[in-house]
Amino acid sequence: MIRYLLSAALLMAISAGTAAADDGSKGTKVTLVYEHELPNVPGKSIRGVLVEYEPGGANAAHTHPKSAFIYATVLEGEIRSQVNDGPEQTFGPGQNWSENPGDHHNVSANASTTKPAKLFAVFVVDTDDKVLVTPIKK
Repeated sequence: MIRYLLSAALLMAISAGTAAADDGSKGTKVTLVYEHELPNVPGKSIRGVLVEYEPGGANAAHTHPKSAFIYATVLEGEIRSQVNDGPEQTFGPGQNWSENPGDHHNVSANASTTKPAKLFAVFVVDTDDKVLVTPIKK
């Protein structure tokens, strides 16, 4: 059911038009495909983000707004992910993970150097938070 809802929301948002964002990562495209203020939770919004990885593509280590709870699911290919000091894991189509407010996303990469990969991330975030990805400075 969750997969159907995510797919339906993604298709509706894409058909309505999208706004692309580039966070400077190599071989990735990040597109905001859905945004809606939550009527029953004043000050909070839900945002849907499509992340497309070219073969070998990866995002730099990053954080998200301190208000953000994130649920991510892989749509295509395989994604390597590491949150905080947890183990690096590889997720395939239909598999998912979540990130809590304040988490560090240390690894976010396509596991393949020959095939593309895609994930859809759902953010529940303060409506005023407009920057969804902040690279971690080392």
